[in-house]
Amino acid sequence: MDTSLKTSLQTQLRGALHDIISASPDLVGARLPSSRTLASELSISRTTVQAVYDQMISEGYLVTRQGSGTYVASDITHLSQPQPIFRPAAPRTEPWLPFQAGLPDQSLLPGRQWARHLERAWRAPAPELLGRPDPQGWYPLREAISDHLAAWRHLKCDPGQVVITSGAREAFEVIFHGLLGTEKTVAIEDPCWPKLHTILTDTGNRALPVRIDKEGFAVDRLPNEAHAAIVTPSRHYPTGVSLPLPRRIALLDWARQTGATVIEDDYDSEFRYRGQPLPSLSGLDGLNNTIYLGSFSKLVSPALRIGYMVVPKRLLQKTLGYLERTGPRASLIPQPALGTFMNSGEFAMHLRRMRRVYARRQTHLLGALTPLSDLLDVKADSSGMHLCIGLRERLPDQVSDLDVCKLAHKHGLQLGAVSKHCVLPNKMQGLVLGYAAFEEKTLSDAANRLVSVLRSAC
Repeated sequence: MDTSLKTSLQTQLRGALHDIISASPDLVGARLPSSRTLASELSISRTTVQAVYDQMISEGYLVTRQGSGTYVASDITHLSQPQPIFRPAAPRTEPWLPFQAGLPDQSLLPGRQWARHLERAWRAPAPELLGRPDPQGWYPLREAISDHLAAWRHLKCDPGQVVITSGAREAFEVIFHGLLGTEKTVAIEDPCWPKLHTILTDTGNRALPVRIDKEGFAVDRLPNEAHAAIVTPSRHYPTGVSLPLPRRIALLDWARQTGATVIEDDYDSEFRYRGQPLPSLSGLDGLNNTIYLGSFSKLVSPALRIGYMVVPKRLLQKTLGYLERTGPRASLIPQPALGTFMNSGEFAMHLRRMRRVYARRQTHLLGALTPLSDLLDVKADSSGMHLCIGLRERLPDQVSDLDVCKLAHKHGLQLGAVSKHCVLPNKMQGLVLGYAAFEEKTLSDAANRLVSVLRSAC
């Protein structure tokens, strides 16, 4: 009600009720508030409300029921038919298809323990949680990450060097917008994570692809004019090749000699099943010419949207300056729970359990793919969450990895094509099969379908 209008309150109320009833056919038979209640809520006279009710009863919009109240009439024939209200269909959540890569088995997360950490953090939140958030992220979580890296990746760093991010995209934006600058030439692996090209273009930089070989990133092909290199040395994505120690040392020597920065994307190094993992590249370097990127999307859940980066001390002030201008983007809600989850030892137990389960599933998938050994170069992988499988010459020349993926998708399988990760000519051929998120029976059924697909292609 607007008392500043020349229109009377009675006219305003009658017009508002008329518009609501006319536009909402689903209100037929709805009970109206009593005149006393509505007058109190609108801060107007009860006499005004009662007068409007009486008028609309006489017009046929409302009816009264003895001892019950006032209702919208069920048959208002003189009203025009209201226009249907468009309601978009609810989004459909479809299950992941077998062999989809990059997915953890989220059912392995100890739900009760995780919920307990969340509840404890927010039932009576610490004053720091309710104040202005730290642009670097929740400090106890950064402490836990620092301890985790020292124990699992031989990377010693101060919690002050750790920055919590919402994922890899934000980390690269911080690096190129806030630290290294734009209009840089950035060497990247070929094949690599396809989104990396888009991210570099969006941040105003030029990607310089370097084709990998059987030992991973070919350091001797690095041009001196490159300002930075983005690599996955622990486990190249998507081939799974681990960069040997001599090449790691050569890459760090290149960075020191040219003044370039090496960005290490250590996306799933915790999942190693055989042998001792090599120290992280940043651990070998002492974080002098390297920036380390990590994520919890594969260790806990992609829905968490929590990653982190570790920057050299010499870049710390520039990092803080950029974060002060942009503000934090990672949600603070899960951060204290994640910190206590890690400090309790439950996180390490969770990782070891995932590692055992994933190793068993890889072994099972290798066995299920044995009937295709004449068509596919099926080999065990010492780490990771997917297999990268080469195509043998017995497949017809005209059948590419993209052809196999398209055929498999028609049979409910989601394979990845290595060629889609390449930009250089003479694209590598291979299939990417994720196994971590799928139980053994699902993997067996999917492998049987893949056998049928490939036999039909021959």
